[in-house]
Amino acid sequence: MAARRFAGRRVVITGASRGIGAALAERLVAEGADVAIVARTLERHDHLAGSLRETAAWIAPYGRRVALIAADLADEADRARIIPEAVAGLGGPIDVLVNNAAAAIYGLPSEISLKRRRLSFEVNVHAPLDLAQAVLPAMLERGEGWIVNISSATARPAAGPPYPRDGLRARTGMYGASKVALNRLTQALAQELHGTGVRVNTVEPRAAVMSEGAAALVGTIVKPEHVESMEQMVEATLVVCDCPEDFTGRTCVSLDLIDEFGLKVHALNGGPLAT
Repeated sequence: MAARRFAGRRVVITGASRGIGAALAERLVAEGADVAIVARTLERHDHLAGSLRETAAWIAPYGRRVALIAADLADEADRARIIPEAVAGLGGPIDVLVNNAAAAIYGLPSEISLKRRRLSFEVNVHAPLDLAQAVLPAMLERGEGWIVNISSATARPAAGPPYPRDGLRARTGMYGASKVALNRLTQALAQELHGTGVRVNTVEPRAAVMSEGAAALVGTIVKPEHVESMEQMVEATLVVCDCPEDFTGRTCVSLDLIDEFGLKVHALNGGPLAT
């Protein structure tokens, strides 16, 4: 039986039609949360598995309230309705915001277009901050809240020269640059809000988490020893969804968090992992 540490809490998760977002939704409802799941794809993606309807059906047996919000995070007007719809759908203010959705746009910096650069920052930087600003008034009024931004190891500069010849690190530069900006904004918001009861952190995988999107982008390049499980990433992310007030402004790494807190990794239903 899963613990009930999120019982009574309302959570918004973006990018929840598949991958980390959908897995987080399952683990959170297993531990008692009501969730608003957000993605562009309500019924079916044009080339990737997963949709909001599928995630909702997957987590329905847990018996928690689930609100489905189809929205394009690249569109300022579209994302402005996410938090009001989540509040209405879940019946009250949001306790935890997980900014998981990302535009993983890869390309060589000598070639990547301005349109694609703008899209990267719109989805990966402006949208998380807009959603944070939208949940903050109610969190500040209650004196408690958790804002979690999912970052990426691509934010860290590569060692060199010499550099790896496959060029992957160069092609992830724009994506990584947007995540650097997200990390810095996370810390700035945490500094501003310190002492209010609102915690703001980022967490990134130490290794690749092979979600549907990641597999489509780099699945043939990533070596098995450079992969971590979805359960590990979710276990680590739950730490910053329920951390103490003074744990804020951190740029956390998944497996390091698991080690720091001495955590046992659970299945997505909150039970023991199959051996």
